[in-house]
Amino acid sequence: MDVPDVHYARNGEVALAYQVLGKGPPDLVFVPQWIGNIEVTWDNPLYARFLNRLASFSRLILVDPRGTGLSDRLSPSDVPPLEVMMEDLSAVMDAAGSDRAVLFGGSENGALCALYAATYPRHTMALIAYSTAPRGDYGGDYGGHWTENDWEVYLSELAEGWGTPEYVKRTLEWAAPSLAADPEQRRWWTRLQRLAASPNAMLARERVWRQYDIRAVLPTIQVPTLVLHRSGDAVDNVEAGIDLARRIPGATFVELPGDDWLAWAGDQSRLLEEVESFLKGIREEEVSFDRVLATVLFTDIVGSTVRAAELGDARWKELLEHHHAVLRSLLGRYRGTEIDTAGDGFFATFDGPARGVRCAQAITKAVRPLGLEVRAGLHTGEVETIDGHVGGIAVHIGARVGAIAQASEVLVSSTVKDLVVGSGLSFEDRGEHELKGVPETWRLFRVVPEAG
Repeated sequence: MDVPDVHYARNGEVALAYQVLGKGPPDLVFVPQWIGNIEVTWDNPLYARFLNRLASFSRLILVDPRGTGLSDRLSPSDVPPLEVMMEDLSAVMDAAGSDRAVLFGGSENGALCALYAATYPRHTMALIAYSTAPRGDYGGDYGGHWTENDWEVYLSELAEGWGTPEYVKRTLEWAAPSLAADPEQRRWWTRLQRLAASPNAMLARERVWRQYDIRAVLPTIQVPTLVLHRSGDAVDNVEAGIDLARRIPGATFVELPGDDWLAWAGDQSRLLEEVESFLKGIREEEVSFDRVLATVLFTDIVGSTVRAAELGDARWKELLEHHHAVLRSLLGRYRGTEIDTAGDGFFATFDGPARGVRCAQAITKAVRPLGLEVRAGLHTGEVETIDGHVGGIAVHIGARVGAIAQASEVLVSSTVKDLVVGSGLSFEDRGEHELKGVPETWRLFRVVPEAG
């Protein structure tokens, strides 16, 4: 069958192989279990069917982790920490043009995806973890079944047998019992092992996964999470999946029938149905709206009509360009996001109200040398992002506050004032105001300019 084109992303000097297929939305980054080679993968009809099904309801980004498959190979001493592996995922997403994606990882790579979701929630739409344990070995209050002796036996057998038909036969009997008796599958799996990683590199990677423990970060995961585990999994028992889901707030746990550890082996249909249903719910939520708390800033030039008539079209246009350049520079400095520009007015949002206020103060001061005065209004509230546009009652309030402000004045709602306590900002009460189209009256405050 046709193999999707292989592309390379770079994290520093390391080249990372990936493929993209399907159209989405959403973007789905799939990091397979154990080993991989994104070219050899497509030679297995079962695996290819699994990936094509994922791509039928997503834009699938398939990755070879560093040190494996078509990505740069490493010596055993170069096996990176989890932090670097997370940076690799970011590099691949950037290269694939994905700012925000669903992460789908199996086993140890499910743990990597969970760590990424906790660390980079803005770039993670959702998390799917399959056959994933929160810790690599048994100990303390974790009820996993990989003891120290289990690990020693496993690593010893891997070092001696990796890539041999005998070792493949033994591993398939516990990793994918539904495939173990199939000679074609055994031949393919033997080839995959040899082309996925060298014995020593694989041994070093497994030693890293033996030591991981992500239990402390699991409660911080904020994104929608689906945890899948097969009931007869002989590699990572189902209790490990239950434990993982229990530690992630709001996670959905689904126990699937079957004994296969490999996600694409055994009953693919049931597993893929759960993934597709989960993504459908996420997609519907994303399409309808995305509500976040934000500080909105509105500015406009005072007396712009009179000034434009005095200068004429050409000189006014040139002055506006200088004004816009100043505002965009300051928005960048204070980490604001420009949402819209209409004539001489700007609409921007900020993650933090204090930064928004200080940006507004800097704007009123910076445009004075241009012979201009601006008014600014700010409000903090829940906004909706619909089809790329920011809206909601908080936006209307911010616009109305800005319209009331005087020349070179920064006016804020009481919400903003209350949220910046301790920031060093000072305010003067401007009293109660009715805001057109907004229920009730609102108490507004003038930001006192800083001395000098």
